[in-house]
Amino acid sequence: MKSERAMRHSGKAKVKRRLRYQVAMTLDGFIAGPNGEYDWIVPDSAVDFGALYKEFDIAVMGRKTYEIGIAQAGSVAMPGIEVIVFSQSLPAGSINGARIVNDDPRTVVSALKEKNGRDIWLFGGGDLFRYLLDAGLVDTVEVAVNPVLIGSGIPLLPPGPAAKLVMSDVKRLPASGMVVLAYSVAGSKGAAPAIHYVKE
Repeated sequence: MKSERAMRHSGKAKVKRRLRYQVAMTLDGFIAGPNGEYDWIVPDSAVDFGALYKEFDIAVMGRKTYEIGIAQAGSVAMPGIEVIVFSQSLPAGSINGARIVNDDPRTVVSALKEKNGRDIWLFGGGDLFRYLLDAGLVDTVEVAVNPVLIGSGIPLLPPGPAAKLVMSDVKRLPASGMVVLAYSVAGSKGAAPAIHYVKE
C-alpha cells in the first residue's frame, strides 16, 4: 500500500489536502524585517529546497508578500508550483510568475483543499495566515526558527484569537543553529507531516 506522502505526490490522494503555513522566522518572532527584508535568513546546506518544493503544487500569498517578492527578486515564481496571490487592489490576471485573484481567500482555499493534489503552501504573510487560521482552514504551522534577533518587523501572526497546536516533528540543524518545527493546528483534519526536506 502506498504511503500517504506517496499518494499525495502521485495526485491520487484520498486524504484531505492540507494548507500548510511554511515559513522562516527570527527567534524574536518576525517573518520579515520592517520593510519586508529577509536577508537575516541563515543559510544551511542541510535544507533541501528541491525536496521542499516537491511537497506542494500550489502556493498562496497576500498582496504585500507578492509586492515584496517582486521588489526584491523580480518574480514570485516557484519551480513546479502554481502561485496564487490574493488582492483586492491589483487587477486579476497572470503576471510575474503568479495568478492574481480578487475572490475571498476563504472560498478559493476551501475549493482547492477539496481537490486531489499535493499540499498547499501558505507562503505569507501574517495577515493572510491570521485570516485563514480564523476561518479554520490552516492545517499546519511549520516554522524554521533562525538564530537571529532583529528587534522589529512583520510578526509571524497578527493579534487575534488563540489557537492550540500539536507538535508533529522537530529537527535541529547544528551547523547554523536553526531549529525546524512542525505542528498541526488542533482540530484540523490534516496532521502535519514529518520534516523530510532536512537532510541528516
